[in-house]
Amino acid sequence: MVAELRARTSAGMMDCKKALEESGGDLEMAIDYLRKKGMAKADKRAGRAASEGQIVAQVSADGHVGVLAELNCETDFVGRNDEFKALARSMADQVNQDAAVSGVVPVGAEGSYLATAWSQGGGGTVGEIVKAASAKTGENVVLRRIARFASSGTVGSYLHHNGKVAVLVELQGVSGAAASTVAKSIAEHVAAGVPTVAVAVDKDGVPADLVARERAIFEEQARASGKPANIVEKMVTGRIDKYFAEVTLLNQAWVRDDSKTIRQVLADAGSGVTIARFVRFQMGEE
Repeated sequence: MVAELRARTSAGMMDCKKALEESGGDLEMAIDYLRKKGMAKADKRAGRAASEGQIVAQVSADGHVGVLAELNCETDFVGRNDEFKALARSMADQVNQDAAVSGVVPVGAEGSYLATAWSQGGGGTVGEIVKAASAKTGENVVLRRIARFASSGTVGSYLHHNGKVAVLVELQGVSGAAASTVAKSIAEHVAAGVPTVAVAVDKDGVPADLVARERAIFEEQARASGKPANIVEKMVTGRIDKYFAEVTLLNQAWVRDDSKTIRQVLADAGSGVTIARFVRFQMGEE
């Protein structure tokens, strides 16, 4: 647990040990403890689940449908195998043809999507195809999750060269080749995760529990400064505003030109262009 806490916070070994003791062994409480004490800047969630495999991204020629499929295995050796890669692409084809899939669908070992009829030839179900791959490779093969965006606007995708990170972005209010270029550029930005992986398109989309957690941490840090209550409140408000700027996609500085925000990139694309939704898959991430 100390090792996992260190990986997620970059805090020292003894600090992590004390945090776990103070929190009764609760990892999430230990992370908050370290952040309140200023020993950790953020929770590094990426990569916390160790998995290998392939993520496949596809967008239709007209830009109206985009899909992601993450197929996991145990080792990089199997994940880089041509046959495994072909199966991952077939999974994406399956999702692309399945209009019943809308948005992000977790699958895993027991997801209901496993009962879906396999449409790529040979009969059976998606689950049976996955089990057959497990038997053939000798590894635990899992269809972790899938996503499908169908849009009257434009869907763009970005897949990192190593197949470990992929993103879909849906734009409304614009279509055509130029729109696809903008959508892909924004997807690339989301994949980069700079300054952090975006949580939502705008402030209204940030989950209330995340805001409450950050506020509690900021309040304790501010009170520790010994400043008067009114100053503490101003400090907390400022930190929350900064938090929203960091985690909302529209307010992030564009990774290709940090003099522009993503909001300005959209404005340059034309009047009334909006981001309807986005999703980011990172290999093995919960």
